[in-house]
Amino acid sequence: MNPGSLMIIAGEASADAHGAGVVRALRRRQADLVCFGVGGPALRDAGVEILVDAASLAVVGITEVAVKARALIDALGRVRRALARRRPALLVLIDLPDFNLMVAATARRLGIPVLYYISPQIWAWRPGRIRKIARRVDHMAVILPFEEVLYRRHGVPVTFVGHPLMDAAPPLSTEPPGPPRVGLLPGSRDREIERHLPEMLAAAKAVARQRPDVRFTVSVAPGVDPAFVHRLIGEADAGGSLEMVVGGVRGILAHSTLVVAASGTVTLEAAVAGTPTVIVYKVSPLSYRLGRALIRVPFIGLANLIAEAPVVPELIQDEVTGETIAAHVLSLLDDPARRRAMRDALARVRLRLGPPGAGQRVATIAWRMLTARSLSS
Repeated sequence: MNPGSLMIIAGEASADAHGAGVVRALRRRQADLVCFGVGGPALRDAGVEILVDAASLAVVGITEVAVKARALIDALGRVRRALARRRPALLVLIDLPDFNLMVAATARRLGIPVLYYISPQIWAWRPGRIRKIARRVDHMAVILPFEEVLYRRHGVPVTFVGHPLMDAAPPLSTEPPGPPRVGLLPGSRDREIERHLPEMLAAAKAVARQRPDVRFTVSVAPGVDPAFVHRLIGEADAGGSLEMVVGGVRGILAHSTLVVAASGTVTLEAAVAGTPTVIVYKVSPLSYRLGRALIRVPFIGLANLIAEAPVVPELIQDEVTGETIAAHVLSLLDDPARRRAMRDALARVRLRLGPPGAGQRVATIAWRMLTARSLSS
């Protein structure tokens, strides 16, 4: 049986990688499956014909959307024309909610089934989007357990496929031997690093005055210029007990007594590793005021949202100071029993993320939708 072709849209590096896993799993079922769409190097390496490079869609914040509006409109037009001309048997959307939901509307008008992998954060803000999703999407493949409950409540076909982080999940870490080590994870974009790292470094100096045995590691995320981070460290005069590590955070998580992490996916990576964490989150005053008006969840950390409890402390906006961060770090360093309890709670969060194989499960849903389309045509 030839199920026809598939269009896939993945707008960021992580979505590109997740999409490539789905395509490879589908091609193990149908080696000559034709795939085309929007993506980056991972999807291209998986054999997808790239109509629009995902880099042209990558925007952060309102001002960047305005700057890139022409490129976004052009990309949307090209995608819509390809849908109408090539009529794929299935459209797979990954994250990128505003763009993808507009594409989904076109697919609905053309009668093309839509599978959406990695839900928009409707549980955090703009919850009204769920009605738009219900009208435009045939099936949601979600990666957080509470999302499945939310979609079922609104009558949207949904499957919890597990979190793709579990595909490369390390063994649960134990307390590392030797002197205490604190990881500082300030973020993956220059602006958030500028907001978080100076306060983290001030906290490191304050902690070192009371605990000179503590060592600190600063994570430099992929794509961040190490010279930029090095300059911030130099300006803070952080001292000799601090080192930089460029690249992934897995080693830092495994060898840290605890970490101070900017809110984001890295805090879930810390939860998966079982590393005690203090979450920090600081944005511009305007963004914070807007966020407070729009966000409807009790926590910002994914581990706390999944646990439905304050498993790890969260410091938000004006609380993100060297003094406050240092107080939380010292409290954890001085209380081994609390760290053990936090590790146990994070292990339970990890269990809720499901087993490895999220991409395989998405591919199974996609194959079912593809073959159903083939049988009905």
